[in-house]
Amino acid sequence: MHRACALSELDDRKPFPVEVDGTPVVLVRDGDTVHALRDECSHASVALSEGEVTKQGIECWLHGACFDLRTGEPNSLPATDPVDVFPVDIRDGVVYVDPNL
Repeated sequence: MHRACALSELDDRKPFPVEVDGTPVVLVRDGDTVHALRDECSHASVALSEGEVTKQGIECWLHGACFDLRTGEPNSLPATDPVDVFPVDIRDGVVYVDPNL
């Protein structure tokens, strides 16, 4: 696990881009849970952190593809491939992510 940020830096349901061990990651806080996904749309190769978080997941700003925060699976077209989801651990107010699948 690698330090990503302080939990206090994350606003609820707002994408937060970070680089963890050389990997672009987007963090999304949802109450007491933090999700970590690869910060790259599997369809358009643009940063998901530039999009919005909806009830369905995180939406790519370019073509509107939406990805489930827990699984990375696309739940709308044009994306058909999932994005990587990374394990998260929160200790002492610090968010840790393991981007090495």
